[in-house]
This record gives sequence, C-alpha cells and structure tokens, in this order.
Amino acid sequence: QVQLVESGGGLVQAGGSLRLSCAASLSTFSRTAMGWYRQAPGKQREFVSAIGNDGSTNYVDSVKGRFTISRDNAKNTVYLQMNSLKPEDTAVYYCTPLGLGQAYWGQGTQVTVSS
Repeated sequence: QVQLVESGGGLVQAGGSLRLSCAASLSTFSRTAMGWYRQAPGKQREFVSAIGNDGSTNYVDSVKGRFTISRDNAKNTVYLQMNSLKPEDTAVYYCTPLGLGQAYWGQGTQVTVSS
C-alpha cells in the first residue's frame, strides 16, 4: 500500500544544517499533500511542515524562517532543509501523506542537535 523511508538525520551542533529526505511508495504521490512531523522524548508527536500538490507550504511557528519543505514528484520524494538548528529541534522526524483518511508512518530519522 504505502511505504515511507526517511533518511538524512544525524548529529549536528547548534547552528548547523541537515537535509532530510522521504522516499514514498505511493501511486498518487503527485496528487497528494505531504507532511513532516517530529516527536521528542517525553512529548507528543508535533506537526512541523506540509506541502500541497500545488506547491503551497505551511510551517509551525517555531521553525518558520529556518526550515524549508520541498518535493520532487519525478522521484516521489519530499525534503526538509533544516538550517540554524537548535537543541529543541532534537527529535525523531517522520513524513506522512495527508488527506488519505488514515495515517501512515515509517521508522523515522533521528535528528540530534548539541549545544
């Protein structure tokens, strides 16, 4: 049905950058909005960013101006460019299609930002 593989996480110092990728096995990818969520230890999963099939974007206030979401429909891949990283960005990051009536989650990719 739907398979999601996140990659690109790692350990980085505060102020550094990472680029996350999400490869989606989804036949309707080009017509489907995609989102990024994150979950830090002891906290609920949090919405981070979304991109529509028309290229429109949305971000949670805490990452505006620092993160950029994009997509490549030819590769069925969505990206999250993360700049000026802060320790509070530390979390497991997940991508998911939106609006399918059911949530789908991969294993996620760990992002750790040291101070």
